Amino acid sequence: MQVLIAELQKLQNTDVLLGDSISEKYQHDWSADAPGIPGAVVRPSTTRALSEVLALCHGLDQSVVVQGGLTGLTGGGIPKSGEIAINLERMTGIEELDRDAMTMTVKAGTPLQVIQEAADEAGFIFPLDLGARGTCNIGGNISTNAGGNQVLRFGMTRNLVMGLEAVMADGTVISSMNKMLKNNAGYDLKHLFIGTEGTLGIVARAVLRLFPKAGSRCTALLALEKFDDVVSLMHKLTAEFSGNLSAFEVMWESYFHFITDNVDTIDSPLEQRYPLYVLTELEGSNPEKDQELFENTLAAAMEEGLVVDALIANSEKDREGFWKIRDGVGEISAFIRDSANFDISVPISSMSAFLEQVEKEVVEAVPKAKIMVFGHIADSNLHFLCHSGSHDDVKAMYDVVYKVVGDFNGSVSAEHGIGVQKIKYLHHSRNPEEIALMKTLKLALDPKGILNHGRVLPD
Repeated sequence: MQVLIAELQKLQNTDVLLGDSISEKYQHDWSADAPGIPGAVVRPSTTRALSEVLALCHGLDQSVVVQGGLTGLTGGGIPKSGEIAINLERMTGIEELDRDAMTMTVKAGTPLQVIQEAADEAGFIFPLDLGARGTCNIGGNISTNAGGNQVLRFGMTRNLVMGLEAVMADGTVISSMNKMLKNNAGYDLKHLFIGTEGTLGIVARAVLRLFPKAGSRCTALLALEKFDDVVSLMHKLTAEFSGNLSAFEVMWESYFHFITDNVDTIDSPLEQRYPLYVLTELEGSNPEKDQELFENTLAAAMEEGLVVDALIANSEKDREGFWKIRDGVGEISAFIRDSANFDISVPISSMSAFLEQVEKEVVEAVPKAKIMVFGHIADSNLHFLCHSGSHDDVKAMYDVVYKVVGDFNGSVSAEHGIGVQKIKYLHHSRNPEEIALMKTLKLALDPKGILNHGRVLPD
C-alpha cells in the first residue's frame, strides 16, 4: 500500500489523508455498524483525478470503499481492513442550470440541499427530498436510488436522472450526460450505476431533471380507524387530485403516540387518540381552487366514514408541526437503544396481513418485543422498528422480519439499499438466477472486485 500511497500523493487535484489526519468522520456512516479505519482517505476533486485514482488502485489490486455524505443506513460506506476510502466531498458544485431543458448538471459531491436551493432560486424544484438533505450528497443518492417523501408523485431518484458520468474500476470514464427525455439509442448505460451502490462504477457527475414549482400546497393530518380505510382514502385522493397528490404518509398509533408522548418539542394537534394517522399533501397551480378541492374531498371522506378526525394546515407553521411528527423518527434513538430498524416493501394489498404476521412471529420469537410502524404506503414502503430492551434479541428480530418479508414477496430494502447489513437477507427478495446475473455484471465491469467489495452481493 505504501507504493500506492506514494503514487496517489503525486496526482494533481487529489488530496490524500493519512494516519491522524483521518478523522472519525471518515470511519462510519449513520448505521449502527462498528467504525473502521481506512489505510488512506483519497479525495479527488475532478472526474479526471477520480479516474487516475481508480486506475492506480486497479493496477495494484487495491480494494476501495466509496464515500459520499456518509448518511447511509446499511453500513456500505464504512471502511474495512486494508481498504482505501475514496471520498467525493471535494467533487462539489453546480456546473449548469439549463432553464430551457429544465435540467441541472452537478458534481457527485454536491449536497442535496444545495441542489434544492439552487433549483428553488431559479423557479424550479428538484423533488428528491429526505431528512438527510443537508448532509447527503447527490452521488450517494444516485448510487443508492434514494426514495424520500415525494416518490408518489415524482418517482425514485432513478426517475430524476437524465444522464450521468461514471468512472469504472479500471479508471475508464463513461460519460453519458444526456439532457433529453427521449433517447433510445442503444443501452441506457446510466442504469448500470443508479442503485448499484458503487459496486459497478463511481458516479462523478449527473444531469438532473427539474420541475416547475407548485403554485399551491394543501396539507392535512387525518385520523382513521382501520387500514382498509387508509387504502380506500389513498385511492380516493389519487383519483380526485388528478396526479397532484404529492404525499401520503401513514403512521400507526404505536409510532405516532410514542413520538408525541416522548419528544418534548412535538405534540399531537389532535385532542383524541386514534389507531391510524395520515399526513397528506396536494400540490397544484391554483391556490383557491386547490384549497376548495382539498377541503371538499376531505369532507366527503369524513361523510363516508373513511376519516374520523382531521386538521387542515392554515399556515406553514401548522404544516411544519405535522411533518415534525412524521420526521420524529430521528429522535427515537434518544429513548430506545438496541432496536432492529426496517425499510421494507410489500404489496399494498398484503400490507395489513403482513403486519399481523410480523407481529405474531416476532412476539413468538421475542416475547418482550414491541413494534413501531410508519411508512409512505402509496409506494408500498413501510418503515418500522422492533425493540425489546435487550441487544441479544436484535438478530432474532431481523431474521424473523426478513423471513416474513420473503413470504409475502416483498423487498428487504425499499429505499436504503443493501450495503453490508442486508447481504445475508438478499435471497428473501431475489432468486438465485437474479443474484447470479448480478454477479455476472459485477465480474464483467469490475473483474478484480476492487469496488465496494463485500457490499450488496454475497461472495
